[in-house]
Amino acid sequence: MPSTEHPNKVRVLAVDDDADILDTYRAILEPRGIVFTAAETLDEGLRLAATRPFDVCLLDRNIGHDLGTDAVPGIKEHAPGLRIIMATANRDTEAAMEALRLGIHDYLVKPFSPEQLRIAVARQAEARQLSTRVEVLEQQVASTPSDDLDSESPAMREAIAVARRVAGTGANVLILGESGTGKNVMARAIHRWSQRADANFVTVNCPSLNADLLENELFGHRKGAFSGAIDSTDGRVAQADGGSLFMDEIGEFPLSLQPKLLRFIQDKEYERVGDPVSRQADVRLIAATNRDLKRMSEGGEFRQDLYYRLDVVSLVLPSLRDRREDIVPLARGFVQRFAGEYGCPARSLSDAAERALLAYPWPGNVRELQNVIERAVILCADEKLDAGHMNIDASSGMPAADGNATGTSAAVGGEVSLEQLERAHIEAVLARCATLDAAAQTLGIDASTLYRKRKSYGLS
Repeated sequence: MPSTEHPNKVRVLAVDDDADILDTYRAILEPRGIVFTAAETLDEGLRLAATRPFDVCLLDRNIGHDLGTDAVPGIKEHAPGLRIIMATANRDTEAAMEALRLGIHDYLVKPFSPEQLRIAVARQAEARQLSTRVEVLEQQVASTPSDDLDSESPAMREAIAVARRVAGTGANVLILGESGTGKNVMARAIHRWSQRADANFVTVNCPSLNADLLENELFGHRKGAFSGAIDSTDGRVAQADGGSLFMDEIGEFPLSLQPKLLRFIQDKEYERVGDPVSRQADVRLIAATNRDLKRMSEGGEFRQDLYYRLDVVSLVLPSLRDRREDIVPLARGFVQRFAGEYGCPARSLSDAAERALLAYPWPGNVRELQNVIERAVILCADEKLDAGHMNIDASSGMPAADGNATGTSAAVGGEVSLEQLERAHIEAVLARCATLDAAAQTLGIDASTLYRKRKSYGLS
């Protein structure tokens, strides 16, 4: 089993055939809180780089009868994100340029001072962390403000209290609830409240890809693993190392791929596609679904052992109709947010608008409320949103069909595009169906296609 003792510390691998130099590196770096690992041969260094997560590699230019530069392609292949610092007694400028051309990130000439070493390691560790964060920037930017978790509902408050307690434990969490109840928001909050908050929060959208592409997305691949794999890449698991991995809609995770996910959860080990070498990552898993995983596991649709690994602690998020005291406060918060984002004049809700919101059953939950308010803010030319801007029909339990191209339902044959009509229909079906799978069956498409359409139309 891999160590999970230092999930957020800088990890340095040093490869040198001189044990005294390795001891010196250790004495300089470990007092700074750096996790240090030594290797006295190139083969051992390559094995460690391929199987354990490191941020920086200190690589000697001459290791016995071998050249450290000979190991660079192997390091790049097995650990593409690892930052390499070459240490050498050679002051030859051409040799330094050759090392940099090979992809070595820095060059230290012996003898160098402890401070020079510390600065070089710190610089490359920072570059490594920045590179990893850039890869998940889109997901980090998409983080929903924590105000969405403010609640007057006893059921929601209890869920939040349990989430806060479990956040610091490192246990796997399974978040349950209907579509649109805020499972993604809760997952981000658990990460934010945990000791891993300074590391990455990475999302895997389970229904978005087929099994082969999802395996590559999750675990990465080795150069040449398949046609077009011109470089080795890390997957979401490697990006989440030290942080949290959120598996959205885990009920859609392919049955054929579940053994590999189970093995990773149990042993923290995995293989990239096309790579026989086992790798390690320290990841806290948070999963979410609107499906009944227990029933699915009993019926053979989901592995029972995987279900029990995921369901260490489960949180059930109540539907919006079961937390009606939160409807108006949430709506007011959305008004302020979208008015600021779009530079619109709307700033508040009229009494009639609030009564309309309270009378509507919200089958699409918080996500539907957010979409309704966003649309209303964009279309309203006044400072106060009225009931007419809401475009909802409380008596039918469905969005109103007012014929506007920007409404959630447009009349067939009206002056609307096919894209607008498709968006409106998908939104209505998602609001009515309890699960993504049920909505996909109603629409006559597979779940991955529905997921992509939902994303493209901004319905999630």
